[in-house]
Amino acid sequence: MSQFSFQYPFVLLLILFFVLCAKYCKERSRAIFFPHVEKLIIKNKKSLSFLTLLKWLGIISAVIALASPVITKSYTNIKKEGRDIVLIVDSSASMKKSGFDLKNPSRSKFDVIKDVIADFIEKREYDRIGMITFADIAFIASPLTFEKRFLRDIAKMQKLGIAGKKTAINDAIVQSYSMLSKSKAKSKIAILLTDGVDNVSKVSFEDTKHMIEERDIRLYTIGIGGSKDYDGKYLKTLAKAGKGEASAARSAAMLDNIYNEINKLEVTKLDHKKIVEQTHLYIYPLYLAFLSLILFIYYRNTKGV
Repeated sequence: MSQFSFQYPFVLLLILFFVLCAKYCKERSRAIFFPHVEKLIIKNKKSLSFLTLLKWLGIISAVIALASPVITKSYTNIKKEGRDIVLIVDSSASMKKSGFDLKNPSRSKFDVIKDVIADFIEKREYDRIGMITFADIAFIASPLTFEKRFLRDIAKMQKLGIAGKKTAINDAIVQSYSMLSKSKAKSKIAILLTDGVDNVSKVSFEDTKHMIEERDIRLYTIGIGGSKDYDGKYLKTLAKAGKGEASAARSAAMLDNIYNEINKLEVTKLDHKKIVEQTHLYIYPLYLAFLSLILFIYYRNTKGV
């Protein structure tokens, strides 16, 4: 935002002083305006208006220069320390079950989580987010990106059965950690969502747990559905190894609350700093005042008035 102002606005009162003096000080006013007043006395009436214009232009410009006009620009510099987040989403056959959304029981669990995830993505304004979808296999649905609209579209385009019907949780975690390991972000987060028990991974639980403990990546785990649908102890062990938290969601509302809580816990650091930039303009009226005085003297000398 730009704003024009004077650093010393009270100096502008000098213009009023010169006007009053010109009216009431008579010949003395010329001595105040310029030295060697006798040489500047106007004798030719035809030259009166032009010389008067030069004289007052010089006076007003000089006073304006003394008042120091400036243009002030102020803006906020936001230093953001974004985070890299990978969403690990279960797309196995069990996600086809309905009844998870109490407001709309006909919807499948997978349809519900796609909406919840899209909302979570929208809230992470300064973060890069990627997505791993898994069932029999784990694959990268989206690399880490700032393009939130693209990522929301990818989330909504996910289909059940595209990666198989079983549940390869360990393989999905390894895939997500591999993606985050290449990241240079100071903060890295993985969020696992599943409603099943690992039954097809090529990587063992012990190897997965050891990898999680060795990496500086925070892991959140979310089990959805009834307590018998997933292995709660297994998810808690993974979350503890990843210095994160394990949560359980028995309904769509609970799942939405869990993602909101994670959003609050993993707040992106913002450093707001107000910067004020001033552009001083006094040189322009000062130059005009100097030029007016030179023309005044030159015109009087050459015309002999």
